[in-house]
Amino acid sequence: MRSAHAHRLVGLLLGGVTACSLQHNAARASTAGGIPPATAIPRSVLTEEDVQREPGEPIEQLLTRRFPGVLVSRTSDGGLSVRVRGVGSFLSSNEPLFVVDDVPMELSSGATLRAINPRDIASIEVIKDPAALALYGVRGANGVILISTKRR
Repeated sequence: MRSAHAHRLVGLLLGGVTACSLQHNAARASTAGGIPPATAIPRSVLTEEDVQREPGEPIEQLLTRRFPGVLVSRTSDGGLSVRVRGVGSFLSSNEPLFVVDDVPMELSSGATLRAINPRDIASIEVIKDPAALALYGVRGANGVILISTKRR
């Protein structure tokens, strides 16, 4: 049985007409349209303490070790290629969306990762699967890597 806080969708088919109702606990925080807040979406998180435990470790190695489904490899020109959950598209870029301090970055992943000093990182979060698509639309289809830096 589900908890009282869970959303329940009840459908009933009556003579070719579907009647549906959504039961929601009003005490639970939500945004417009009954969509749960982004904080309710499961994420993988790497904290500042995790980064400090591995001094001098490049960000790409931290991503590969700590986040299942994240693959970082070197390209033939010496750059980096980052994939979240494998190849998502045959026609366009397969790079995840990088969001640094709430700003989406259109740079290549290698340039984004190399531009950030690991000692300046407050946290790294990886959002994948439908959650990334729900939050960031088509731009998040290949996953989203959220990087928060220490703000002074």
